Amino acid sequence: MANKPSIPKGTRDFGPVEMAKRNYIFNTIRSVYELYGFQQIETPAQETLQTLMGKYGEEGDKLLFKILNSGDYLSKIEDSELTERNTLRLASKICEKGLRYDLTVPFARYVVMHREELQLPFKRYQVQPVWRADRPQKGRYREFYQFDGDVVGSDSLLNEVELMQIVDTVFTRFGVRVQIKINNRKILTGIAEVIGAADKIVDITVAIDKLDKIGIDNVNAELREDGLTDEQIEKLQPIIMLEGTNEQKLETIAQVLASSETGLKGVEETRYILSFLTSLNNEIQLDLTLARGLSYYTGAIFEVKALDTPMGSISGGGRYDNLTGIFGMPGLSGVGISFGVDRIYDVLNALDLYPKDSLQTTQVLFINFGEKETAYCLPIIAKVRQAGIRAEIFPDSTKMKKQMSYANAKQIPFVVLAGDNEMAEGKVTLKNMETGEQTLVSPDELIAKLS
Repeated sequence: MANKPSIPKGTRDFGPVEMAKRNYIFNTIRSVYELYGFQQIETPAQETLQTLMGKYGEEGDKLLFKILNSGDYLSKIEDSELTERNTLRLASKICEKGLRYDLTVPFARYVVMHREELQLPFKRYQVQPVWRADRPQKGRYREFYQFDGDVVGSDSLLNEVELMQIVDTVFTRFGVRVQIKINNRKILTGIAEVIGAADKIVDITVAIDKLDKIGIDNVNAELREDGLTDEQIEKLQPIIMLEGTNEQKLETIAQVLASSETGLKGVEETRYILSFLTSLNNEIQLDLTLARGLSYYTGAIFEVKALDTPMGSISGGGRYDNLTGIFGMPGLSGVGISFGVDRIYDVLNALDLYPKDSLQTTQVLFINFGEKETAYCLPIIAKVRQAGIRAEIFPDSTKMKKQMSYANAKQIPFVVLAGDNEMAEGKVTLKNMETGEQTLVSPDELIAKLS
């Protein structure tokens, strides 16, 4: 007996119902991006490791899926290198490409390569799968879709404001209550400066970004392992645990960062952004523990969580002033957000928020009574489809019960029957599958009722 086929851990199949739900998500987000003037692009699934490595911090680099070179990839490897078993060194020689980890770094590469074709500021959206060699668990997959929107070529903080409005609009349309968290990497840099640990900014942000997952005691232990003194860790505590309104937090942190020019700049930027976002449908909160571990963020950072179901971040992003500089184009600022499509899918499932009409495929099924009846129905089906109504005819002239069962299984709301009597009158019988009501109608009346 052949082994039962399987798929890799951390990946999923999606059938017709799932795809209908996912397309509802894609279409909703796409329509909002386009309202704000964003245009769609795509980039390859694989990028060179030169493009990917070093852009996500040390932890991110470990999660890259690397692709073996084609052909005899061991031909230039010495036996001594194999027995040494230095994985990183071997990978650098037998792998030149990797699967993209996110859509932002490939986008930065795209901007640099296509700079002469772009009108700045350039506003793009992109929906494609990404891959991370993470440990699969609930809400965390090794292959998942992101839906990104970025603006490059503008330093204006109005871009941050509009991105937060996009987030608010998207989740309002989904009917999902969310909390939007905002912080600024300049504030975090300022905190590192005033506690005397400016060289530890990456360690500090990586550690406090885990606060929700591992708790304050474990965060402090990690900071201690990273070389911070007990005095420096003690100075961090009131900042990490800061409470109050957004304005109260900003006033307090401004006092703490009075000696840090960078930190005060972050406070000023955050205050500006928040001043335009008072009318959002969803809650926005300044959270100084938000760090977003990716090392390329330099200004405002965002994260979104659903309020009514347990789930990790379902959207996030921030400003990255220096990202294109690593590809030879310094000084081009950008800011972006990413929607986690797979997690949004799980949230909408958990809260049962898919509109009924978004899950329907075929609207009407024509029953197949035989060749003569099919020949009569086909021109009518063509007119129905031309009117934008999703229609199909059962392909086989089989028992009525089987055809009706097919309609019920696919939750098709209407069926059309055309026998000798209907053909004699130039009409069809329209049956409502929910109520059982049957109506004799002309083709034009059929279209009007289904529309």
